[in-house]
Amino acid sequence: MTEQQEASEDAVMTRIGQAVILLHAGDREEARNRLGEIWAEIGAEGDSLHRCTLAHYMADAQDDPADELAWDLRALTAADGLRPGEEPGPAPGREPGQPPGRRPGPVAGQGGAGQGAGQTARPGPQQAVRVFYPSLHLSLAADYVKLRRPEAARVHLARARAATGALADDGYGNGVRAAIARLERRLATEPGEVPRPFPEQYP
Repeated sequence: MTEQQEASEDAVMTRIGQAVILLHAGDREEARNRLGEIWAEIGAEGDSLHRCTLAHYMADAQDDPADELAWDLRALTAADGLRPGEEPGPAPGREPGQPPGRRPGPVAGQGGAGQGAGQTARPGPQQAVRVFYPSLHLSLAADYVKLRRPEAARVHLARARAATGALADDGYGNGVRAAIARLERRLATEPGEVPRPFPEQYP
């Protein structure tokens, strides 16, 4: 990849990160507008990392649970399309400012709960792609619970649980595991609507 291409990649991630900052600050409409503009630019056949990251955050910005589900499904599809040679950035759902390293997620410089700089070695692309899936399936499970489709929720929750072997024993990994356990308990006792498991809600 040339320096010009890298700069272009960084620019897209920076723009996504700026939209996510607005989202976390409560300006959902503006975040949706900005993410929608970027999505239109990169297109359905654009870079898988960009699409996965953007779709994951766009899901967070939706008011309608059905729209949230649609965007989370797009995020999962994009993650499935990551090529073995692609180097994922931070995983979806991370707060800005954390370094990449555990699961593919998208926004470079857009970290959430991850290891701090220098804590662990950055995984290779294949490992990083695997680290994407617990959170992606967790979000889908929460979507299905809100849509009162408990069986579909259980399927994705089981997939999230099965994928946790790729998570490191760090703040991010432990947070995702705890969020999965919480949703499992809620699904068992409160099959109605539950909040989406935002990363900032991880203990």
